[in-house]
Amino acid sequence: MHRTRIKICGLTREADVDAAIEAGADALGFVLYAKSPRHVDLARAAALAARLPPFVTPVLLFVNASPHELHRAAEVLPQALLQFHGDETPEVCAAAARPWIRAARIAPGFDLLDFAARFHGAQALLLDAHVEAYGGGGKVFDWSLIPPDVPLPVVLSGGLSPANVIDGVLALRPWAVDVSSGVEISKGVKSGPLMRRFCLAVREADARLYA
Repeated sequence: MHRTRIKICGLTREADVDAAIEAGADALGFVLYAKSPRHVDLARAAALAARLPPFVTPVLLFVNASPHELHRAAEVLPQALLQFHGDETPEVCAAAARPWIRAARIAPGFDLLDFAARFHGAQALLLDAHVEAYGGGGKVFDWSLIPPDVPLPVVLSGGLSPANVIDGVLALRPWAVDVSSGVEISKGVKSGPLMRRFCLAVREADARLYA
């Protein structure tokens, strides 16, 4: 039986970090992209990540960061998984010498299998909707565009919420799901009840798959 992992992204407050952990999140994402409304700097991300118990993974989200920024982040939070959400090449992703995942912005005509082959060093591919802005836009994409034979673990993202995550898990059976705006009161401010509902919905989807 596979347990779908849960990542909650865009944390900015201590209370939200604590509530996400209590809800059952496996990973928490901190956005180190200055143009995002959920941006935190590295020192703030480190302070929030210090609240995580064992086996809850901090994830640092970057968009076209410099090599210096990546190496500095790896030094400050060596336990963090790096997530690349911009135009980074496979070489840039690998240069920090830390485990990483690569976001793929899905739209009609996007060749996910070719993308997976080019980024074969990734721990997983995070599948998000193609929007003009970087870093995710909270939009659901057409899940039927995902081929069944992606050779890397898949993290389903893009407009997920407690209302639709069961359908996403049942349709795609991803390794993990990722949520941000779908559990928010406002940008960067999470809702404890919504995070709990999201995590419970994922567990319900798993129970249905393996009943």
